[in-house]
Amino acid sequence: MQKIHTDNAPAAIGPYSQAVSTGELIFTSGQIPIDPATGEVVEGDITAQTEQICKNLQAVLEAAWTDLAHVVKTTCFLADMSDFAAFNEVYAKYFTGRPARSCVAVKTLPKNVLAEIECIALLRR
Repeated sequence: MQKIHTDNAPAAIGPYSQAVSTGELIFTSGQIPIDPATGEVVEGDITAQTEQICKNLQAVLEAAWTDLAHVVKTTCFLADMSDFAAFNEVYAKYFTGRPARSCVAVKTLPKNVLAEIECIALLRR
């Protein structure tokens, strides 16, 4: 198992890695809308926050020698299901391969953000 780290995505805010790879698979930790340049949550609505989350995931996957096109499964967490449609609009721009997905509402997310996404991806060949 190899730990993945990049300065182009937020550092872990706990005792975990941004991602790990094993065999042909990359498992990312959940990404929240933190701007890696400032370490702060991006301001704005679900659209702005989802954009930052997807950019963070792109950066982590690139550090693991893969990309969003190779994602096979995502798990998405929303603070409020009324954001589902707006979240999907941004998500669809990034996850064009339409991976399998679970999306659930949760009571609270770290730093009180509106969304979080984690994914499983294949190594690029």
